[in-house]
Amino acid sequence: MESKQRITVARGDGIGPEIMDATIDIIMGAGARIDLDYIDVGEKVYLSGHSSGITAETWDILRRNKVFLKAPITTPQGGGYKSLNVTIRKTLGLYANVRPAISYDPFIPSKYPKMNLVIIRENEEDLYAGIEHQQTPEVVQCLKLLSRPGCEKIIRYAFEFAKVQGRKKVTCMTKDNIMKMTDGMFHKIFDEIAKDYPELEKEHWIIDIGMAKIADTPQDFDVIVMPNLYGDIASDMTAQIAGSVGLAGSANIGDICAMFEAIHGSAPRRANQNLPNPSGLLHGAILMLLHIGQNNVAEKVHNAWLKTIEDRIVTYDLARKIKELGDTNYKEVGTKQFAEAVISRIGQKPQILKSVEYSKVASIKFEKPKLTNVRDHKMQLVGVDIFLNEGKLNPNELGNRLEKLATPEFRLVMISNRGQLVYPGGFPETFCTDHWRCRFERKTENDIVTREDIRKLLARVEQDNLEWIKLENLFYINGQRSYSLGGGQ
Repeated sequence: MESKQRITVARGDGIGPEIMDATIDIIMGAGARIDLDYIDVGEKVYLSGHSSGITAETWDILRRNKVFLKAPITTPQGGGYKSLNVTIRKTLGLYANVRPAISYDPFIPSKYPKMNLVIIRENEEDLYAGIEHQQTPEVVQCLKLLSRPGCEKIIRYAFEFAKVQGRKKVTCMTKDNIMKMTDGMFHKIFDEIAKDYPELEKEHWIIDIGMAKIADTPQDFDVIVMPNLYGDIASDMTAQIAGSVGLAGSANIGDICAMFEAIHGSAPRRANQNLPNPSGLLHGAILMLLHIGQNNVAEKVHNAWLKTIEDRIVTYDLARKIKELGDTNYKEVGTKQFAEAVISRIGQKPQILKSVEYSKVASIKFEKPKLTNVRDHKMQLVGVDIFLNEGKLNPNELGNRLEKLATPEFRLVMISNRGQLVYPGGFPETFCTDHWRCRFERKTENDIVTREDIRKLLARVEQDNLEWIKLENLFYINGQRSYSLGGGQ
């Protein structure tokens, strides 16, 4: 007899307990070989005094079991509470977010009957680092952080996923025409890794036109890999145009641990009414069963769900969509009744919708290649960007004062406001806030800049009664400029 896999389960908040109970009933009814450790995370834990929404003891259970099935949770409004989803993903190293988007036309309304794509989203970095600061009374900042190892891991995973799943093409989407260093690195690494997979088609789209293309002809895409924010937006959009966000499941994969969930929220106003659709969480559970090697159970569950949909048995959310099209040939049921309908069809396959066959699908467990080592690259300090909080001076007045402060170690290269060059040679039409980036560079290419030089410059700025709020050192790495120019520079 095969051994059981112990997994961690969180019933969540709002509609979470109802859809989790339905999901567990279905997968256990299909013969899932699992033991369950239930934990509390989310709203109740937040409000009990744990600002992270999770206790130390719960972390121990998650790390021990390594597989986590989680219902949606509620993050309390106000109080500065951080997203528990993001915290879990980053703490456990769940770097790959996998979200399939498939249409089930004609049984669930969709304009794209041939849609069958997967969004592979980087899960730990980008703007979701959540590093934000109020820098001046008028300006706040959010840091966009991408790392070479982070990009390499997610892009490699996307190609391996496509290969194992029998997919044909991998598409990368970035905004590297604007963010040439962050998104530019993501695109560059995509091109590097793509060379290792000659059997797969590969392409790159700028994210704005790429998203428009997805919305217009999603059937042209197969596997799409993206940085965190773009992938979050794109995966919700693709789920909705496929049929409903309420149908989509999600896998969060790391080298050691994994978490599986629905992509929708906790919808507290729909709780405790036997209304919600458990399909999104159920699809997350199917991904979990595949991850732990119980492919036969995943196949039974998925085909039973497809047969239920084909038999026009739906919850209120899908009934409303179908009714809007003037179709009355469906049966609306509650959460529990939907689960019972799926369970009663275990062992059956759909007749019109394409059935799934998971017996030959392997888990995405590949030998991790050694990440590119760039830590020994030579960094040469060549200047500094000093950010000022100044609401009284205009660009020329500020520039004239800083020109005098720059010597003897530096020259003032430019001043920008919200990234746009305003000195020297700025235009009066350019709107300025109280937040200025002032760039000082070495006078000649042969000059050596030290941190002591920067400290002396800051001291002169302070003595001139200018308020500096932050600085960014400017480097050449391996002889190449490693900072962006100002807009218009």
